[in-house]
Amino acid sequence: MIILDGTIVNVALPTIQRDLGFSQSSLAWVVNAYLIAFGGLLLLAGRLGDLIGRRRVFLTGLAVFTAASLLCGVANSQELLIAARFLQGAGGAMASSVILGMIVTMFPEPGERARAIGVYSFVASAGASIGLLAGGVLTQAISWHWIFFVNVPIGIAAAVLAVRLIEPDRGIGLAEGADVAGALLVTSALMLGVYTIVKAADHGWASAHTLGLGAVSIALFTGFVARQATAAKPLLPLRLLRSRNVSGANLIQILMVAGMFGMFFLGALYLQRVLGYDAVQIGMSYLPVSIGIGVFSLGLAPRLTMRFGARRVLASGLASMAAGLALFARVPVD
Repeated sequence: MIILDGTIVNVALPTIQRDLGFSQSSLAWVVNAYLIAFGGLLLLAGRLGDLIGRRRVFLTGLAVFTAASLLCGVANSQELLIAARFLQGAGGAMASSVILGMIVTMFPEPGERARAIGVYSFVASAGASIGLLAGGVLTQAISWHWIFFVNVPIGIAAAVLAVRLIEPDRGIGLAEGADVAGALLVTSALMLGVYTIVKAADHGWASAHTLGLGAVSIALFTGFVARQATAAKPLLPLRLLRSRNVSGANLIQILMVAGMFGMFFLGALYLQRVLGYDAVQIGMSYLPVSIGIGVFSLGLAPRLTMRFGARRVLASGLASMAAGLALFARVPVD
């Protein structure tokens, strides 16, 4: 459901822009409000799962996400939609941060655990595929409001199943502490950084407005790094980044996600504004991407990794993505 929501919105962006009067730059906040809250609170939510129990955090996240989806559905202004999307991201972070931990606990045997993680990856990709198509169908057949309303029954059903199937667990206790200050610093830095980039189109990249806010954003992020170096219970122990594999993998993930989300966001606008596609056609246009991810992640990637090694498979995948994005950058504008 959380992955589905990340793609279902992209197809409806042109319709949302027209109905609520978003400018070209401010429209990005419909996506970024969700992603900033999700990314900024993911570490804190994972820590809360350790403190008070993963099942409790998961169910709380589902409740917040479902309620925020309802708010998104009834939104009739830019401000309400963006605020509700931020709440959605917070709920998504709470639910997502503990899923893999619960899988490890529920499937202690290595073989079963590997299969469970494989199924989880495939379901995530399937959610992306369904979201693209469902977003187009719902937007065109009913209205864009229903791309959010559809999360309500799904969230309720998921909560009922979670209560029945996931055994309660006890955390280590709130006395162990969580780095709330660190979470506030990194979330504020991300929000201000995105705001600065979005508004740079209006004020200019070399303006005092852009440079000043950019400097504050960098200062906040620097404060986050300093906090992680000194906090007794940091959200992100900096010693983890000394590993080339960990730091390299995270850098690659940042660049890869930035490229893919940019492609989804700009592609949806291009398909409607330039090529004249309707919402369903936009959803169908993106299906090859999600289907390809699902097929490779569940079927081919594990075999290729076992045969050629993770480094070669990763390099081949990144080269393929780079080639695709390069071709996408050359699409005609008329």
